[in-house]
Amino acid sequence: MKEVFDFIKECGTYYLATVEDGQPRNRPFGTINIFEDRLYIQTGKSKEVSKQIQKNPRVELCCFNGKQWLRLSGELVRDDRLEPKKDMLEHYPELKSMYSAEDENTEVLYFKNATATFSSFTDAPKVIKF
Repeated sequence: MKEVFDFIKECGTYYLATVEDGQPRNRPFGTINIFEDRLYIQTGKSKEVSKQIQKNPRVELCCFNGKQWLRLSGELVRDDRLEPKKDMLEHYPELKSMYSAEDENTEVLYFKNATATFSSFTDAPKVIKF
């Protein structure tokens, strides 16, 4: 999982795909964090992406570092505890102007049953499950 985290951090931006009424929805994200040996992302509960995840938690993210790309698929699980929210915001202090660990909007979610596939144009794919 650390290798997946490091790759996503290196890329900076990743694209998270959800589904809404059978239609794929894709958007850029930047938050990624490891807390209690789980890989977390962050968003706001008021956003459409949050509503899509709650309806269908199966998602996929993709990022590219110029040579290699990563596809990470799995289920996202909401964690309403304060501790992972605080930890996420400590790693992304620029979000503190929009989010607070104590507000009703801040949402952190961790990957469950995840499969990460590293690919390139020259090497065989590498798969990591967690």
